[in-house]
Amino acid sequence: MSGQDLRLLPVLLSGGSGTRLWPLSREAYPKQFLPLAGEHTMLQDTWQRVAGLAAGAAPIVVANEEHRFLAAEQLRQVGVEHAAILLEPVGRNTAPAIAAAALQASAQGEDPLLLVLPSDHVVRDASAFREAVRAAAPAAGEGALVTFGIVPESAETGFGYIQSEAVQSGDTAGVRRVLRFVEKPDAATAQQYLDAGGYYWNSGMFMFRASRYLAELERFRPDILAAVRAAFDAAQRDGDFIRLDKAAFAASPSDSIDYAVMEKTDRAMVLPVDIGWNDVGSWSALWDVSEQDGDGNARHGDVIAVDSHNSYAYARRLVALVGVDDLVVVETDDAVLVARKDRVQQVKDVVARLKAEQRSHAVLHREVHRPWGSYDSVDQDDGFQVKRIKVKPGARLSLQSHKHRAEHWIVVRGTARVTRDNDVFDLHANQSTYIPLGAKHRLENPGTQMLELIEVQSGDYLGEDDIVRYEDVYGRS
Repeated sequence: MSGQDLRLLPVLLSGGSGTRLWPLSREAYPKQFLPLAGEHTMLQDTWQRVAGLAAGAAPIVVANEEHRFLAAEQLRQVGVEHAAILLEPVGRNTAPAIAAAALQASAQGEDPLLLVLPSDHVVRDASAFREAVRAAAPAAGEGALVTFGIVPESAETGFGYIQSEAVQSGDTAGVRRVLRFVEKPDAATAQQYLDAGGYYWNSGMFMFRASRYLAELERFRPDILAAVRAAFDAAQRDGDFIRLDKAAFAASPSDSIDYAVMEKTDRAMVLPVDIGWNDVGSWSALWDVSEQDGDGNARHGDVIAVDSHNSYAYARRLVALVGVDDLVVVETDDAVLVARKDRVQQVKDVVARLKAEQRSHAVLHREVHRPWGSYDSVDQDDGFQVKRIKVKPGARLSLQSHKHRAEHWIVVRGTARVTRDNDVFDLHANQSTYIPLGAKHRLENPGTQMLELIEVQSGDYLGEDDIVRYEDVYGRS
């Protein structure tokens, strides 16, 4: 059976939170939605890498409910129409997520090959990866669960490994059977793997028939499949969004595809690949895949490096490095990270502390994205807050009111259509209005350019939860 005989359907897993790349990646805007390694976001790059293999089909995307509009908009920007976007109400790891995608793929009686890809990895040699997909397709079409093993460049301790069956001397091509999956090793064990050969980094990328994955999940974890099937059957469908039933999906055990299926099945096969792969799991990994100057420095934004080496700097404002080596410096609108490059894995400890202290910096950027646009809290103190609000052309906020604050709106650019109780009127640049406490109001953009305005809030409580919604086109209560 050739790869050309089989329909290939990419599945993009986009549910991660990317905490190890804080402060740039945050829970509400994780790394797959950021342009970390090029012009496009990592989600967009993942799709464009395999779009030519899909024969015109849109991908299946598995995303967090809170990221639904981010995923849809970013795919639209690169020409994807009508992707099936499965929304996870809670995170349950990859085994349930892929099960939901397999159920969606086979809902019309078809049985395509699923190419399952995390949406936050870098693949420098996209052409070599596409060739690997074509090479793996016949085995997957015949019932194998194929994973792509990365030919190791070093004794890396940050990845799990896959040991394959022995191959003839000099034969490094082709799909071969998996002997075992092994956990992240210590340095000595990783070196033994490298010296022995036949061990590959576990990339988390897979290809198999939808029916085969469901059959193997039924065989080894019927409890997961039953919960996901119940969530899928009771899902609410809203355009391209498929909202998995929360109660049923939450009842599923949380497990990875590795533990649930791949380590147990006798159908696991691996195709070794050398494709310039990196999971960009830390700031040091991002330094590895970034363009570097003659001193080994990688920079993004307005960065000056003087007598500094092998460092990474990401800046929104001017950042200067003087006489430092092996540092990571990341500057955003509301946070600065300075870390030794060999200690960046401990960024997750910073995020854990922020969450324990219930600080918004773990979840939100200062600029918060919403389906209608965004708002940026530029100043605040007791009794007032100033926001810069952007509303996309044709978009509208919910009809709402506030119990604790009044608002002043000053239009900077574009046209604002304002609903205030029983009045509806338009405002243009340099015009303003006042929204009294308790008034029912709505803001919308009837124009063709971005609407930008300054909002000044005043009151005794200015939290985002002081909102009563009466109508909302985005399905928020």
